[in-house]
Amino acid sequence: MRKQIVAGNWKMNKTLQEGIDLAKSVNELNEQVDGDVEVIVAAPFIHLSEVSRVLSSVRLSAQDCASEANGAFTGEVSAEMVRSAGVEYVIIGHSERRTIFKEDDITLNKKIKLALDNGLIPIFCCGEVLEERESGKLFDVIQTQVEIALFDLDPADMGKIVIAYEPVWAIGTGVVATPEQAQEMHAYIRKLIREKFGDSLADELTILYGGSCKPSNAREIFANTDVDGGLIGGASLNAEDFIAIVQSF
Repeated sequence: MRKQIVAGNWKMNKTLQEGIDLAKSVNELNEQVDGDVEVIVAAPFIHLSEVSRVLSSVRLSAQDCASEANGAFTGEVSAEMVRSAGVEYVIIGHSERRTIFKEDDITLNKKIKLALDNGLIPIFCCGEVLEERESGKLFDVIQTQVEIALFDLDPADMGKIVIAYEPVWAIGTGVVATPEQAQEMHAYIRKLIREKFGDSLADELTILYGGSCKPSNAREIFANTDVDGGLIGGASLNAEDFIAIVQSF
């Protein structure tokens, strides 16, 4: 069976102490949940070392890493630094990194390789904006993002990747993708991986939904055949709401 994952992306929220308190609450509530869902929190860089100390039933992720291994890159945080803080996962290519910070898929490919080289598991994000969906380019956009970022990996490394599909048009807009739209794109992503890497790897690939998932709609979205969990934004800032999403499985 594919691994089911619910990952909470805190983005640029919470002071250090607030982040520690939130992590403790998520960890304590998750310890009471029966099931095999892997729960992850993605904290800001300055939180990572401290948050790692309070987690036991929950995994830790960074929200990004640098595209260079080390050197004169003021303000950047390398994959090696991230790993040394007790982190297991790293989000790469989140829609906000693409749109606000203009990261392209070639840069994301470099980040993925550095993450893998340092023992991190990349959560690679892909997704289309509203204009691309409405113009019928949605599948072409996803194919390009996936091919450039992932297709030069060898199968062993590709087998370590988690993919998160983000309908950018449904993030923070009040518009939510229907379960059918989520399933359609997840199935398409799995098809792309199947054609490149084969049935076994595609069948084991975890693909998360990352578009305004919350307790009220998570169960319906997660019921889809090709949806293996969620990359959660705003709802992950409240421990009870976040664990309610975990329990949606």
